[in-house]
Amino acid sequence: MSVNSDAPEQPAPGERLTEPPEGTKAAAVQPRPERQPSGFGPLMARLHFYAGVLVAPFLLVAAVTGLLYTFTPQLDAFVYDKELTVAHSSGTARPLAEQVDAARDSHPKGTLVAVRPGSGEETTQVDFALPELGERAHTVYVDPYTGKVTGQLTTWYGSTPLKTWLDDLHRNLHLGTTGRYYSEIAASWLWVLVLGGLVLWWRRQRRNRTARRLLLPDLAAKKGVRRTRSWHAVTGVWLSIGLLVLAATGLTWSRFAGAHFGEALDALRSGTPGVSTALPGASADEQGGHHHGGGTDAHSKHGADPTAIDAVLEAARHDGLSGPVAIGVPQDATTAWTVSQNRNLWPVGRDSVAVDASSAKVIDRVDFADWPVLAKLTRWGINAHMGTLFGLVNQILLAVLAIGLTCMVLWGYRMWWQRRPTRSDRGALVGVPPARGAWRGIPYGALVPGVLAVVALGWALPLFGIPLAVFLAVDVLVGVVRSRRPATPVTESGTAD
Repeated sequence: MSVNSDAPEQPAPGERLTEPPEGTKAAAVQPRPERQPSGFGPLMARLHFYAGVLVAPFLLVAAVTGLLYTFTPQLDAFVYDKELTVAHSSGTARPLAEQVDAARDSHPKGTLVAVRPGSGEETTQVDFALPELGERAHTVYVDPYTGKVTGQLTTWYGSTPLKTWLDDLHRNLHLGTTGRYYSEIAASWLWVLVLGGLVLWWRRQRRNRTARRLLLPDLAAKKGVRRTRSWHAVTGVWLSIGLLVLAATGLTWSRFAGAHFGEALDALRSGTPGVSTALPGASADEQGGHHHGGGTDAHSKHGADPTAIDAVLEAARHDGLSGPVAIGVPQDATTAWTVSQNRNLWPVGRDSVAVDASSAKVIDRVDFADWPVLAKLTRWGINAHMGTLFGLVNQILLAVLAIGLTCMVLWGYRMWWQRRPTRSDRGALVGVPPARGAWRGIPYGALVPGVLAVVALGWALPLFGIPLAVFLAVDVLVGVVRSRRPATPVTESGTAD
């Protein structure tokens, strides 16, 4: 039983009824205009319900695998301590060319493609490309102070095997291209569930909308769906901004939505800029690539001289590139070397220079400060999503989001079970969904723009649009089938035959 706030106030017990003032009689007897029902709330509730039931498994897997990935820096430090760190970090580092020679002696095969000089307790990482490794590389780790090799691993753009394994688990469940659909579905629907849940919670509290009721769970509620819903909704309110950021940043490198995002950045001239590696006097056909997996052993006869690496690094340092850097080794003598900062902590360091090894001069430079705003936001978002932007604080925030999202999913399914009919003649395993047909209550002036917006979103986010279209088609089909069922006759006793 609920109290209707629109009902007229009743006198307190023992209070004497008095005649209202003459001027207020007419106003007192006129009923308050009824609130026109809107189909927006029921429609949002139905969409939130079905999206939660069908998409929640993808979100749960993404949350659990993301939680595992969050603490890869600590796991790497424990598992690969021998390869990544040196026993003693005192003294002067040996010439980088000498360290590269040591790496080459221990691993004669492959094409030298990149070097990340070590400093402090970090080892120097020397990457060799092999045709059979594809985008991966064979990385040799060298103690910069002794020149001794400390270990060798197969890496992916500098990531250790453990980090790469956890990254693949989170992105595609080790199922390749097919597995990427799961993570894109999760990212495409997460923001819909978050925003829809916020709207529903705001509407539910309209009669007593206070900060306490919006931001704190209702601990006074009896055990049941009301208490579960309170924990589910309040957790979503507190985590909403972080979850929206995760959804947006996750979409930027998804397969379909990410491709559209990249095209939009290119159209706005906001893609990530890069230095020009064309040396003066070299034709376009003579330029060679230096990407992982793109080289062959033939370059050792014609390519860049590895002994020039110290002069290249010195030129970059003299030009202002400080902190950790990655040196890209050209695959032919007509291409410049590249030196790029790879600091992912705030403030992010991503300045890059191209160096002509023959003269040890910088021929091109791109500073992170000069990147387009959208390119900067993309870079910051990726780092935040990966837990590197603010170090340990970033990791803790991601862990809170992952645990909170896991709890919200479990509470959502618990509500579904708690709302099931329990009468002996109407028992059911789970709760029934909100009634269909709520869209009929939405004015056409709002319905038409809404449909156009959904179509546009479905094109930009295909794994939001396609599941939504399938859901609508199935929902319409079920409605048609049920409407054609013959009515069940009722006997005189009031029960169906």
